[in-house]
Amino acid sequence: MIREILHYPNVSLKQTATPVQNLTGDLVQAVDDMVETMYDAPGIGLAAIQIGLPQRIIVVDINHEERGKELLKLINPVITAREGDIIWEEGCLSVIDYVAEVKRSAKIEIKAWTPDEKEIILQAEELMAVVLQHELDHLDGKLFIDRISRLKRELYTRRVKKLLREGRPLEAPRKEAAGI
Repeated sequence: MIREILHYPNVSLKQTATPVQNLTGDLVQAVDDMVETMYDAPGIGLAAIQIGLPQRIIVVDINHEERGKELLKLINPVITAREGDIIWEEGCLSVIDYVAEVKRSAKIEIKAWTPDEKEIILQAEELMAVVLQHELDHLDGKLFIDRISRLKRELYTRRVKKLLREGRPLEAPRKEAAGI
């Protein structure tokens, strides 16, 4: 089932997600819904908080050509190591019609659980590292615009508030690089 993606400035996006304690059938279904929602958006990553579920769950698939081939469904992911820096232009399914360069770690290691309750350790670099860090930020109540200059963030915020005042809907652009 495709779920509604929350958009900035929705205050729920600023929540810190809580760790998953018990993986229920409903939670596994929510993870599957997240995957379907991410593909429909279209995006390459989605955090549970973006659909209003304040749990530490993310889904990621950076392979547009072969959907599902590199799909990750991660429960309680934690970065255990970082190395180097990279600057990447990011967008977000929750931050409509805006992209900006963000500095992230170039390589990371993540420890997480899969929906079938297996612990995994992943090594990631470049785009995969960026996407994983972006989604982990969501779990901590941070958006990529929190990592850009205050001036750029304020200009974007003013534009969004103006659209909302005018009663104009916020709509994600329907393009390949629409968001992480």
